[in-house]
Amino acid sequence: MSIKAKEYLSKEKFEQLKAELEDLKTNKRKEIADKLEYAKGLGDLSENAEYHEAREAQAALEDRISQLETILPNVEIVATHHSNVVEIGSVVHVQKSTEKAKHTYTIVGSEEADTQAGKISFKSPLGQALLGKKKGEEFKFKTPKGEVKYTVTSIE
Repeated sequence: MSIKAKEYLSKEKFEQLKAELEDLKTNKRKEIADKLEYAKGLGDLSENAEYHEAREAQAALEDRISQLETILPNVEIVATHHSNVVEIGSVVHVQKSTEKAKHTYTIVGSEEADTQAGKISFKSPLGQALLGKKKGEEFKFKTPKGEVKYTVTSIE
């Protein structure tokens, strides 16, 4: 028996993934089944591009369904909360030692990570370095370009 990894999600993301799974199982499976039936009707399957495309789409769909069915039972819902220590769900303001600008990040589970939106995974190098830090604390972590030093300016 394998131990499943816990996945941390906001309530909103959890609901979004549940809805996605339901849509994939009900609507998307039917759409792909219909495409497969249509493609089979076109004749010779060995040279039937529509059939091969539908089979690839079916494989991708089943992979995503499997992924969601693995994640959802192991979800721990995290809420944005106010704490004096960085943890999953914290909104953290940091300043790089070589810059004047401050950056804001929300610490999230890997399924919810979106660097463009300022959401970083607690498993990322920066996320791991931030966990457990307090306001005013300096920390370093390694990047491909070398070691970087930050200061936690505030935690929400």
